[in-house]
Amino acid sequence: MWVILGVIAIIFTFINLYMYAAGKDYKLAMALGLSFTALTICADYSYLTRWVKAEDWAALSDVIPGMARALWFLTIVSILLNIAPILLERKGKK
Repeated sequence: MWVILGVIAIIFTFINLYMYAAGKDYKLAMALGLSFTALTICADYSYLTRWVKAEDWAALSDVIPGMARALWFLTIVSILLNIAPILLERKGKK
């Protein structure tokens, strides 16, 4: 599920950037991109709770360190890409 939500977040992020470049209202796409990013993180966390309940400590110790770094990186990139149009608009008004 988290992969599907992540792909949807990426799609809305690119729609956001496209709509900004086309001069259209991009704010709904921006909100959806950020919302699906948050849902991706929640879904991944829920997925990991299955391993905790099953007490699969080996799987957790293998996956969480790399996944944590990836989630931090991808979340930061998502935030920056989704707010880029707002920052560019403010820079253009100055």
